[in-house]
Amino acid sequence: MENKNDVKIFVQNFGRFLSGMVMPNIGAFIAWGIATALFIPTGWIPNEELAKLISPMLNYLLPLLIGYSGGKLIAGERGGVMGAITTAGVIAGTTIPMFIGAMIAGPIGGIIIKKFDKTINGKVKSGFEMLINNFSIGILGIILAIIFYEAVGPLVETANGVLGNGVNKLVQLGLLPITSLLVEPAKILFLNNAINHGVFSPLGIQQVSEVGKSIFFLIEANPGPGLGVLLAYVFFGKGSSKQSASGAALIHFFGGIHEIYFPYILMKPFLIVAVILGGISGVFTNVVLGSGLIAPPSPGSVFAIMALAPKGGLTKVLISILVATVVSFVVSSVIIKNSKSDLDLKDAQNKVKDMKAASKNEMANVKSGVSKIVVACDAGMGSSAMGASVLRKKVKEAGLNIEVTNRSISNLTEDIDIVITHKDLTPRAKKTVKQPLHLSINNFMDGEFYDELVKKLKEGDSSYGESKTFEGEIEKDSEKLFTLEKRAIVLNKETIQKEDALKEVGDYMAELGYVKSGYKDYILQREKESTTYIGNYVAIPHGTVEGKKEILKTGIVIFQYPNGIDFGNGNIAYFLIGIAARNNEHIDIISHLSDVIEDEDEVLKLKDEKNSEKLYEIFSF
Repeated sequence: MENKNDVKIFVQNFGRFLSGMVMPNIGAFIAWGIATALFIPTGWIPNEELAKLISPMLNYLLPLLIGYSGGKLIAGERGGVMGAITTAGVIAGTTIPMFIGAMIAGPIGGIIIKKFDKTINGKVKSGFEMLINNFSIGILGIILAIIFYEAVGPLVETANGVLGNGVNKLVQLGLLPITSLLVEPAKILFLNNAINHGVFSPLGIQQVSEVGKSIFFLIEANPGPGLGVLLAYVFFGKGSSKQSASGAALIHFFGGIHEIYFPYILMKPFLIVAVILGGISGVFTNVVLGSGLIAPPSPGSVFAIMALAPKGGLTKVLISILVATVVSFVVSSVIIKNSKSDLDLKDAQNKVKDMKAASKNEMANVKSGVSKIVVACDAGMGSSAMGASVLRKKVKEAGLNIEVTNRSISNLTEDIDIVITHKDLTPRAKKTVKQPLHLSINNFMDGEFYDELVKKLKEGDSSYGESKTFEGEIEKDSEKLFTLEKRAIVLNKETIQKEDALKEVGDYMAELGYVKSGYKDYILQREKESTTYIGNYVAIPHGTVEGKKEILKTGIVIFQYPNGIDFGNGNIAYFLIGIAARNNEHIDIISHLSDVIEDEDEVLKLKDEKNSEKLYEIFSF
């Protein structure tokens, strides 16, 4: 069983990585699709001049964005730049849109620069960091670009041609509908984003460049199969499944959150036959009618699908959705109506019993002092957003001061107190972050689950903190170093010289009563000895060892500079976090701050944050 889970996690991670290169750039794909639909000779408003936008976007912009995103997933901003340079080699070495090539070149560029940075870590003399950083990307980047231009590009073009011919053959033989045999079950395993954006989007974009539309955008995104299942529950279901199905159908069809119907399939696994047949009929209809979309719809809402239908193609697309819905509904109705009532009731009771037992075992580990809960799913959008919305409302009604948000699993961080994921995604979440308490849920809209969690949070029994789930870490209020003051966070400060900024930090720490007025001199002395810029656009000003005599009590101040402070050697700090710590408490403070600022992308977002309450929640100890 463990091996099966490992394989499943690997497949989900690989699929997530593929979709992670495409999903951040969906807006660019849609922009290109709109330009294509409008300006080509058969478009809505043909325009020869504006049509010149289409080819450069297709051949250069989109592959470069994919390559950049692929590299960034591996090695941050430097990986992104390397990925884009490497992708340029693939583009120059081929004559077709190089999306698959970009999905290879981008990550490889990121891997190379990541390995290089790891090799030289700690070996570069002070003052030469910027020089090494820039020239390493320049030299390694052009080498990779040449390699991909000379060898990899032509190979990928050949492979792309073979793949394209194979797909075209499926279309010609009318066999494309059989892809639903794999697509629909894979969606239930939460691989829907990976399939749609990691596989069908690149194939679809290339097809659009050739014929102006693509059927691939309608294979996974068609809401018909799921809608048919939910409607069958509305008419023939029993109990809570019947009562909740109508709301789920609206969210699924109009909101584009397909994950919401997955639990209804899992309640009666034989319903997978219904969505497979619905998917096959929908794809078959599109093949017969020759319908397609101009860009990938995201989310898979009927509104998004309608907006991306080509000129004269809307009716065909709607017919395919209707056919898929009807077929799925008919098959689902037969399955649900012929289910034995006593067996369904027993199964439902067992499921609820098991779920509550597991829930209570996990929730027995809920500790007091929880301030941040994250509901997570594969992409961090649809299902997790809905779950977070339900829980956030219950938390607010209970009068609890707890932040509830949603994220993708890849963006989870160790500073979260509780992570809630679907039971099939929990193993991946646990591999991403170790410290938070992980709770599994069968249905993101399960009100009973959230009620039980809120109840435990209100009880606030500190004895729960001794659970092994927290790897033995026991948090006690008496052991807290200090409480971050809201007035210690100052936003939107104007850019000034580094030395003046450091003086301001010291003066403000003295104003708050953390240090004596002379502490700022020790901050300046510390900066002269070695920079307090620690990376990720953050500096941690603090005094020398001698300066400890000036410290009155432990505390920190956080200054935000949207335009940055120049710390030399190309290092710009958007946050100056002044630290005053008695004894060795600075070690714990730095450890805590590292959890907050370890993701430079998050720091870049926070540098323009105008809500001091949000920063207070993030930095609070």
